[in-house]
Amino acid sequence: MKLTNNTDYNIKNVGEEIELYGWVLKKRNLGGLVFIDLRDRSGIIQLAVKPENEFYDLASSLKSEYVIKVIGKVVERESKNPKLKTGEIEVDVLSLSVINKSIDLPFELTDDTTALEDTRLKYRYLDLRRPQLQNNLITRSKVTLIVRNYLNKLGFAEVETPILCKSTPEGARDYLVPSRITKGCFYALPQSPQLYKQLLMIGGMEKYFQIARCFRDEDLRADRQPEFTQIDIEMSFASEEDIWNIVEGLMNEIFKEIKGVTLEKFPRLKYTECMSRFGSDKPDTRFKMELNDITDIFNNTDFQIFKDIILNKGVINAIVVENKADIFSRKDIDKLTEFVKVYKAKALSFLKYKNNELTGTIAKVLSDEEKASIIQKLNIKDNDLIFIVADKKSVSQTALGALRLKLGHELNLVEKDKFNFLWVTDFPMFEYSEEEERYVAAHHPFTSPNKKDIDKLLTDKENCYSRAYDLVLNGYELLSGSVRIHEEELQEKVFEAIGMTHEEAINKFGFFLEAFKYGAPPHCGVGIGLERLIMLLVDTDNIRDVVAFPKTTSATCLMSDAPNIVDEKQLKELSIQLEKKK
Repeated sequence: MKLTNNTDYNIKNVGEEIELYGWVLKKRNLGGLVFIDLRDRSGIIQLAVKPENEFYDLASSLKSEYVIKVIGKVVERESKNPKLKTGEIEVDVLSLSVINKSIDLPFELTDDTTALEDTRLKYRYLDLRRPQLQNNLITRSKVTLIVRNYLNKLGFAEVETPILCKSTPEGARDYLVPSRITKGCFYALPQSPQLYKQLLMIGGMEKYFQIARCFRDEDLRADRQPEFTQIDIEMSFASEEDIWNIVEGLMNEIFKEIKGVTLEKFPRLKYTECMSRFGSDKPDTRFKMELNDITDIFNNTDFQIFKDIILNKGVINAIVVENKADIFSRKDIDKLTEFVKVYKAKALSFLKYKNNELTGTIAKVLSDEEKASIIQKLNIKDNDLIFIVADKKSVSQTALGALRLKLGHELNLVEKDKFNFLWVTDFPMFEYSEEEERYVAAHHPFTSPNKKDIDKLLTDKENCYSRAYDLVLNGYELLSGSVRIHEEELQEKVFEAIGMTHEEAINKFGFFLEAFKYGAPPHCGVGIGLERLIMLLVDTDNIRDVVAFPKTTSATCLMSDAPNIVDEKQLKELSIQLEKKK
């Protein structure tokens, strides 16, 4: 058994005989003396083999990634390497044996490898040997241990919930699992343990947590995987303040241990203010450039486009790029115009302020009074650039918010070493689905509405807000949670608000609603995205860097070739017949 790591040894161990195992990272022959960099998970230690050594020929024949066993004596290095933990010592080889050989590698195992990601994913077991990925996974392991220790001290019990459960399609698409025993019926893989953790509260557990595996059959991107892990927490007889305090304490534990930083108290913003200031419900607050509503400046405008926007209850928002007007060409601004159109904005207007004069796409159609108001309200200075989106409120905010984020990163306005947390609270209870032509739950249908908005559930859905909250970190949604509904009557009213009949509710959630009849306590909770948290801790924007065996954006595993076809016998046992390709 390998009892020690390479980096366990230092100058204090000089003269000791030690036993090492690992992979050959590099071999060098300097004037007849063979040096070998031996790598294990902890790092590198240098081996030295002299020409008179009986293992010299074997050492000379070693190639990269050979697995070897070494017995040797720790000696002080003549030329020390301060970049290595073991840089003051080397090991004079007394015995050497090859445990396993390696063929030539398909790519270099360095952190700055130029190999394509598809190649690295195909040979993921090799990619995992790179120190960067190993550090990511070790960090992930440390974080889950911190979570367990922290919540255990607070009296939370870790409970596993089922992986095979009932399909309740009210959100992302389920992954379905056919039942062999009950022909024609299916399990679903859990999108989250939502119903089960609420049932645990009804079951009297009071404080629950789980490092939970979740599955969603949805289109992927850089920060999503079809299977992911969330730190699931639920509490009975608690309010938002209780859960926020527990989460803040947990984040402080994690960031102190992993990053060596002490976090400040997390600020809070209601959803509506967050959107009006940043154009996003997960804003990156490490730089300013906030949105400004300048609609009132144009209440009496002669500019027909802005006049029509206001008549149709739209808004006019602006952001100011300070002291950068001279670096943006018309071609650059045309590209930004195309960018905001992705977010359904019809146009992007701009103004440049140089030598006490405003120029730009709309400068000629604005009155002197309007120009003066813009300069005053936005506190415009020489060489400032103003971007304006006039549209319906949601489009104006979202498009300009996306542009703000793009410019913040491209202009290096973001303070890279900061960790800016933000609680976003009071989310809309519902959002209108154009596809389904109905209001759907913005969070999930078990979220409690704000008490003052209960009467709006059926009559004013657009202005009905909930007791849902997100924790945002540097522009990423780190967790989502809410105070849950615990009264049967209110739960049925929410189902009715999203167009679900009593019969449909019973069919989908009958077992859940039945539990409400037996004394459900008030409760609330969160689900923290573990992968996103680790991404931010190890400074990567690719979720695949923090998952041992990830899927591609097309939800495939290049290493194992999953998903793949199964044989007819398996399908027949499940009573499944595949549609023939046309």
